[in-house]
Amino acid sequence: MKHSAIQQYEYHKWANNRIFERLNELPDDVYEQQIKSVFSSLQEVMVHIYQTDGMWLSVMSGDDFPKTMDIINQQKEKSTGQDLEGMQELYGEISVEYNTFLKNHHDLDELMTIEHPNYGKLETSVAQQVKHVVNHGTYHRGNIAAMLRQQGHPGVPTDYIFFLYAQT
Repeated sequence: MKHSAIQQYEYHKWANNRIFERLNELPDDVYEQQIKSVFSSLQEVMVHIYQTDGMWLSVMSGDDFPKTMDIINQQKEKSTGQDLEGMQELYGEISVEYNTFLKNHHDLDELMTIEHPNYGKLETSVAQQVKHVVNHGTYHRGNIAAMLRQQGHPGVPTDYIFFLYAQT
């Protein structure tokens, strides 16, 4: 049986792919169109999710704070200004990295200590961090749905239950 963290990440990947499928159906300018919302464009939201996913993979991997900051800067360089196709490729690459990491990690429930200069130390597990990554993505996919409606386009359902139905 799959560990729940692996299934949660599979959901995250599936939901992001649904967003990309929807964005690819829309006129080209929708992705980069500037709007007054939580983010200034759909592009900005997709970049944010990608950069945050990369940051948390670094943390889960046990990187120290300076190394994670390097990863964040690398993620920013790769993703800032990327068009829809480029972002979709970057999401595909980071999904492979997550899948490899989760598959090869010996114990996803084992506690580890992460440390942040402002927030201090936290005892957590990779499984708990994956839950955070998925929750973060879900929140921002909700932003995307609202932003699409604001631009006159329907969103696409990315609820977890639809993921489960898609698996049958």
